[in-house]
Amino acid sequence: MTSKQPLPLKIAIATYGHTAALKRGDVPIEGVQPDFVEIKPIIAAFRRMVRDVEFDVCEMAPATYMIAREAGAPFKALPVFIFRRFHHAGLVYRDDAGIREPRDLEGKRAGVRAYSVTTGIWTRGILTNDYGVDNSRITWVVDDEEHVSSLQLPPNVEQARDGKSLVDLMASGYLSAAFTDNAGIGRAGAPADGWQAGGRIKPPEYLEMFPDADRLEAEWYRKTGIYPVHGLITVKDEVLARHPWLGKALYDAFLASKNIYLRQLAAGESVSDKDDHYRAMGRIVGDPLPYGIEANRPSIEAMMNYCHQQGLLKKRYAVDDMFIDVGA
Repeated sequence: MTSKQPLPLKIAIATYGHTAALKRGDVPIEGVQPDFVEIKPIIAAFRRMVRDVEFDVCEMAPATYMIAREAGAPFKALPVFIFRRFHHAGLVYRDDAGIREPRDLEGKRAGVRAYSVTTGIWTRGILTNDYGVDNSRITWVVDDEEHVSSLQLPPNVEQARDGKSLVDLMASGYLSAAFTDNAGIGRAGAPADGWQAGGRIKPPEYLEMFPDADRLEAEWYRKTGIYPVHGLITVKDEVLARHPWLGKALYDAFLASKNIYLRQLAAGESVSDKDDHYRAMGRIVGDPLPYGIEANRPSIEAMMNYCHQQGLLKKRYAVDDMFIDVGA
């Protein structure tokens, strides 16, 4: 039950098609007076929440949340998954690297912005569990910090030296492979309020590890039922303890905002730069933005299993222990 005075909450989430109505105020959060804080890129908010618990409610990468929670972070996740995509595309290699199949990555260096980046975890999980790749035999080179600064990385992770970026290391041939976009060679520098030291860049063309990624992703989903989670919502423990009704109120508001967006997608409206992406996802999975624990259990379990396999979580956890119970 809510109090008579609205609860002020400092909230850091990006503006997506499915959060736009919420952030505009078209969808109220029952019992809450939201103060939406704009952080660009939103990745910078993840680090600020993990290290300083700066916000009452904050978007966060799922692996970052799980790692932080294991380390004792005082916030818990809502089963609201703020971004979705598959992960066969986006790992590229040099044509002179001697790579023709996934297992050829063994014994080579590959670049990823940070070892706990969600894209890297999903793709490494696919390489290991579907293609028999020994992740420990790949040297993963990073040029950024981990959000959770206490994280102890496996011995096959090394920091880029002399201030060099993954872009430089890939171009020089030091790296044989790398992730694209924000997960690797599509940016330079660490996330702050904008990408430092050069911002977003367009790297040279390299070869995709899985050139038929669209087909493979659809087949993988039909086989596994896994639709990768790529962002969730966290809420401070102390706020939840004082206001036990808050988790459900937030969940209901996010869901109502999402449903507006799904109706807009179905009507063919242009709302955001991700509209075509989610229409394409919908043709594979149905609801392109499923919320709730039960609808996402295979994906959450896979993420936790991959994190454990890759040395990012010390143990496997029960899915329900990681999320606020909203009855969904």
